[in-house]
Amino acid sequence: MIMKTSRIQQRGRRLKLRDLQILLTVAEYGTMGKAAQILAVSQPVVSKAISDLEHAVGVRLLDRSQRGVEPTAHGRALVKRGIAIFDEMQQGFKDLEVLSDPAAGEVSIGATASAATAIVSPVIDRLARQYPRMRFRVLVADSAPLFGALELRTIDLAISRPPRPLSDEYNMEILFQDSLAVITSAKNPLAQRRRRFGLAELKNESWLLSPADSYFGSLQAEIFRAGGVEPPLPAVEVASSHLRNELLATHRFLTIVPGFSILLPHRRTDVRVLSLDPSVAPEPVGLITLKGRSLGPAAQLFVDCTRELTKPLARTTKRAGRISQA
Repeated sequence: MIMKTSRIQQRGRRLKLRDLQILLTVAEYGTMGKAAQILAVSQPVVSKAISDLEHAVGVRLLDRSQRGVEPTAHGRALVKRGIAIFDEMQQGFKDLEVLSDPAAGEVSIGATASAATAIVSPVIDRLARQYPRMRFRVLVADSAPLFGALELRTIDLAISRPPRPLSDEYNMEILFQDSLAVITSAKNPLAQRRRRFGLAELKNESWLLSPADSYFGSLQAEIFRAGGVEPPLPAVEVASSHLRNELLATHRFLTIVPGFSILLPHRRTDVRVLSLDPSVAPEPVGLITLKGRSLGPAAQLFVDCTRELTKPLARTTKRAGRISQA
């Protein structure tokens, strides 16, 4: 055991960060020639770095073919850890920057379209007023790409419903439980009737729905099926929340949205809830991070502000009652 540990330590001392960076670039672009162009070095330099790295760790890291190169199982393991190494270094530089200037810092956030509008936007507004030099990068996407971005460490955290089940690679802090609601414009004739509708009564209306192959599209379909109705063919299939809101403002369409999106950052008065089906249990919405990854000071400030914004929803025990009054 002592001998094995000694060998690992010796290999670690021989490993150079520059060679590891070259391996990550080759793995990302698939050819040594392309990696050489990206890194502004010659191809022989790239080849030698890979050879030195393979010699240092004692295993083959790349499979070579006429089509390019692809990491072996050992290579993929080292690439995954290498990404973590450089990410932690980058986080360290960010920490130094914030220590030098407490008002500065950068945070990268991923969010679904509804969460970006209802949560991320007001949180950025609050932080930007308090810390004018703070920088923000926002990825708006469906849930699956958000988890991919977390794994690649291109975002610090995500705000989303979790997939089912949540992989043990991630940590999730639940902010609140949320139900989906069927809404329409406050000026739609259906909104004037001042009563709740069953989904069967609404199935022939003009619907704005998310793409069927998206995570939120699958949630919308689940709402219909739980109500004993097959999902209707949408009049408009739309992923953009901005376009959805523009079309709702024509007073012709119905859609299904997360309940929090009509409560945050303030209660919307331009829409009415037509149906809130209790047969589908509320689901958690939360802050999701990659397990073992440290958050920088700016990201932690974002987390704290998000908790404060969503605290009223976290305290609410009867979500359906609150949404039904919207």
